[in-house]
Amino acid sequence: MKTPLLILLLLVSLIGNTQPPAPDYIPADHTSIKIQPILHGTLMLEWNGEVIYADPYGGASRFENLPAPSMILITDIHGDHLNPETLLAIKTEKATFVVPQAVADQLPKEITSKVIVMKNGESRKVNDILITAVPMYNLPESADSRHTKGRGNGYVINLGGKNIYLSGDTEDITEMRALKDIDVAFVCMNLPYTMDIDQAASAVLEFKPAVVYPFHYRGQAGLNDVEGFKKLVSEGSDQIEVRLRNWYSE
Repeated sequence: MKTPLLILLLLVSLIGNTQPPAPDYIPADHTSIKIQPILHGTLMLEWNGEVIYADPYGGASRFENLPAPSMILITDIHGDHLNPETLLAIKTEKATFVVPQAVADQLPKEITSKVIVMKNGESRKVNDILITAVPMYNLPESADSRHTKGRGNGYVINLGGKNIYLSGDTEDITEMRALKDIDVAFVCMNLPYTMDIDQAASAVLEFKPAVVYPFHYRGQAGLNDVEGFKKLVSEGSDQIEVRLRNWYSE
């Protein structure tokens, strides 16, 4: 029988387990791209000395063992994307922020890093990395939807000749289906905020990324069926690798 102290230590270890899963690596020019899932829609990309955080969220403890960012991408204004508590707790002094205008308007005043505002359809080099801001929005389009067209950005980032797509919070929109030459895609799927797995799988089968990660898959009813998503994609194409990772260690 376990002693009370051992039981207490076990509970503490489980409660405090915020360690992310092991990173993945994608071959690219100069060096591989390190992909580190963190939480929900939050991840880190590391390549050739650049460290990119996407939508840092979840508190400082999730970033303790990661290198400080040189760039931070934020997709939208909601708290699981623009998270002031996390931003103020991590090291952002040397980071360039790439954000839509709605996010720039709400960044904490303590953020003194360089801020670059991008709008849907705009491309520019940041830290010598080509970034394109792409639409993300709900359907049908309406002024009172959770994600209105033009407010937030998805992003396509070119690292070492590889195009990496971050969907942001989007539904099955024509702009996503029209994407070309995507090597790695991070695609959301959580009703009622974004898509269900059928919409997400259908879109992925049309724009055909080489690798797709389902992420941002916790909704009002809990975690979405990412195994079901993988099955739909795999049945539709043997050319798309679906990578399932644990984005929810809390």
